[in-house]
Amino acid sequence: MSDLDSFKLEARAWLEENCPKEMRVPMKTEDDACWGGRHWTFQSEAQQIWLERMVAKGWTVPTWPKEYGGAGLSRAEEAVLRKEMARIGARIPLSSFGIWMLGPALLKFGNEAQKKEHLPKIARGEIRWCQGYSEPNAGSDLASLATKAEDKGDHYLVNGQKVWTSYADKSDWIFCLVRTDNSGRKHEGISFLLFDMESEGVDARPISLISGKSAFCETFFEDVKVPKEQLVGEVGKGWSIAKYLLTHEREMIGGSGEGVTRPLHEIAAGSIGLENGKLADSMLRTKLAETEIDEWAFKLTMQRKLSEAKAGASLGADSSMLKYYGTELNKRRFELMMDAAGYDGLEWEGERSEGGKLARDWLRTKANSIEGGTSEVQLNIISKHILQLPGA
Repeated sequence: MSDLDSFKLEARAWLEENCPKEMRVPMKTEDDACWGGRHWTFQSEAQQIWLERMVAKGWTVPTWPKEYGGAGLSRAEEAVLRKEMARIGARIPLSSFGIWMLGPALLKFGNEAQKKEHLPKIARGEIRWCQGYSEPNAGSDLASLATKAEDKGDHYLVNGQKVWTSYADKSDWIFCLVRTDNSGRKHEGISFLLFDMESEGVDARPISLISGKSAFCETFFEDVKVPKEQLVGEVGKGWSIAKYLLTHEREMIGGSGEGVTRPLHEIAAGSIGLENGKLADSMLRTKLAETEIDEWAFKLTMQRKLSEAKAGASLGADSSMLKYYGTELNKRRFELMMDAAGYDGLEWEGERSEGGKLARDWLRTKANSIEGGTSEVQLNIISKHILQLPGA
């Protein structure tokens, strides 16, 4: 028996014994996810137990080195672990921008003190992170950002504003792009800072969306003192870190619809019922089948690209392809769910639609193709860097 086969049997046995039954059912929405942080309240005892057990194994971040809270698994072992978790329907124990975005950037660009300080806390879910990138006049053209960090000797003084800062009002720390120099090209003079959201001068204000709820905030900085040891990388060289992190963000957003809800055909069958074992609406049946096939194809593409990335290949512009297709696919999914729900899907409040949950979630998906870079911007990147179209 090979080492990988042995690991598979060990992982399977451990998961069967340690994953609570409540954590083996699909999440209905992103609200079912465990985000961790200083002020996190577990939704159930099972959610807390599952996180604690996975943390103890180092399996919240399985490929990270053990000294940073991981398990030091190989890429092949991680793939086996993910398959074994999927086999029993085990939920991801911890959702975290720290794991998906900041962690990879710190592993690549952070110094040893920063890695030892922040990575174990991310792995354990002790600190919840948010991302300070977009600004009112610097969205897709991110390099135009104006939030300023002045050098004050032993610290930076940060002033400015960020917008669309997801979960800023619930987060403990922020990884933030700031301008430390205005003398060169706009991509130059940008630095990458980490600081506590409870620092004096930080103000996060939730933004209301048409769906009635929102993860987004506008975040203001007024004379925020940030110790210089919280600068990641070199002063003025933050754009390289920003680009590297963006590939992970777009990959994460592109796959955000995976595992959140039941298969479309099950949802439709529950909404409108069956006749002779199938949906009576042939047009809807066709759309459902096409979308589920596309979902499977996209899932396989995601797995292939992630395997390539874990083998050392750079995602590069492929992250834009994943982000574009994944978010547009998620919008299609919710359009079909609304079709299947009929009039009940339009209900904003009441028992039949779970208090208007479906309609609110459908409206929320409209932001998928905007956050993390608009679909139009992703198509420009794809045309230029992947398809290499003339004039792109």
